[in-house]
Amino acid sequence: MVVARTSVAVLNRTSGGLLLTLVTVLALGGVLLAGPGAQAASGPSGVTIYDSTVSPLPANLPSVGFLASQASEFGDKVTFAGTARSLTDVTVTLSTHGCQSGQGNLPNCSTTPGATFSFPITFTIYGAPAGDAVGPVLAQVTQTFAIPYRPSADPVNCTGADVGKWFDAASATCNDGEAVNITFDFSSLNVTLPNTVIWGIAFNTTTWGYHPVGPSACSVSATGCPYDSLNVAVSGAASTGTDVDPNGVYWNSFTPGQYCDNGLGGTNTFRLDTPCWTGQVPAVRFGAQSPGVTTTAPAPTAVVITPNFTG
Repeated sequence: MVVARTSVAVLNRTSGGLLLTLVTVLALGGVLLAGPGAQAASGPSGVTIYDSTVSPLPANLPSVGFLASQASEFGDKVTFAGTARSLTDVTVTLSTHGCQSGQGNLPNCSTTPGATFSFPITFTIYGAPAGDAVGPVLAQVTQTFAIPYRPSADPVNCTGADVGKWFDAASATCNDGEAVNITFDFSSLNVTLPNTVIWGIAFNTTTWGYHPVGPSACSVSATGCPYDSLNVAVSGAASTGTDVDPNGVYWNSFTPGQYCDNGLGGTNTFRLDTPCWTGQVPAVRFGAQSPGVTTTAPAPTAVVITPNFTG
């Protein structure tokens, strides 16, 4: 069944190599669509069946910038642990680099603590047929999240090569971005997962994405648009479940040089990219429960869910 509801470091690909830079439900033809409206978004609630996130969450993690990489979607092929397969939630770690005012690489980067921007992000689960092909869409959710801006620059603790960065006292480190977790709520969609899937996270930037945002007030400002400085974090390895190809990811970039094969396998298409991603595993956690088991979700926060993703 298809179910749909509706720069630390930036990793870029250059000539096949890795460049590290700072920078009411409706049923339609068998497809379930959850209509628009305020829904509950919460933290993880199901049993962990796959996990490549880092816990406790550090100040920041290496990450892939969609704008910097001319990307539309980024994900992986994973095999789940255990037997629970009724999907409840998916958590993805992002790295947010945008300042509320000023610029992230300058001392004028300033953010009021707790300040956020609203932004829609889509998570899609695909079938995984034999080989490396991307199968049909099994489930898809778009939620609008309140994404934090990164903290203000610290001119006392972060100077010299670290100018413009924010200081994390717990780790005593200066950071370009801040790691944040977002959780997609699949609990009402009755999705039963196969053992292996391909997943992708997608969002738009000013110039890239399946539907680029295009010019706007923020895109011509000195500060820029915060979604242009929003990245997807990567970790070292999966701690639960299996990353099917630990040397590869699935993603869609417009630029041939962003791929390990310099685009020989195609560009502008969501596909396997290997083997130049060793040690860079997209950070995601899948939660599920066994059929008939009910979990109590944590206190909700408001999000808007709209069935408007195409790709």
